[in-house]
Amino acid sequence: MFVIAGLGNPGEEYAHTRHNAGFDTVDRIAEEIGVRYWKNEAGALTAKGLFKGTDVMLVKPQSYMNTSGGPLSKLLNAYGVDPAHLVVIHDELDINPGTIRVKFGGGHAGHNGLRSICDKLGTRDWYRVRIGIGRPPGRMDTADYVLSLPKKEAAKDFAQACDLGATAALYLLEHGLEKTQQEFN
Repeated sequence: MFVIAGLGNPGEEYAHTRHNAGFDTVDRIAEEIGVRYWKNEAGALTAKGLFKGTDVMLVKPQSYMNTSGGPLSKLLNAYGVDPAHLVVIHDELDINPGTIRVKFGGGHAGHNGLRSICDKLGTRDWYRVRIGIGRPPGRMDTADYVLSLPKKEAAKDFAQACDLGATAALYLLEHGLEKTQQEFN
């Protein structure tokens, strides 16, 4: 089984903000594989499906971004899933809007959601699909930027990156890391 977790914040006030790129991308994966039933489990919304013969659990932690590691750790333990079968989808300031990057392992680069996952899992060895949101314009506060809704052209870039992220996550399950990086990075 693979666990595909999208990071974000619960609640309507955060819906479709840049920081919820993970949630939006996981919703696109759910549509693609025909998942419609979500349940609350271990502090997360979870849904199970099948993609080309691979069992997939989609996860949207409901504990807020900065504490995403707790629900993910509980779910991996409950289902006996090794972190090497975890794909985390998250927003990334250092990647241009409308683009994505896929990698395995690495640090948290100051992203508190990733920091929480690293701490709770005790490893940094899991897949990441990084949704590019770019840097805030001018002197705009980073927190205000990531928690805002993208407008106009930025909204198109955001939607494109979430679509690409969903496609890349499923491609990763089917083709592995190297081919996925060649195709999407």
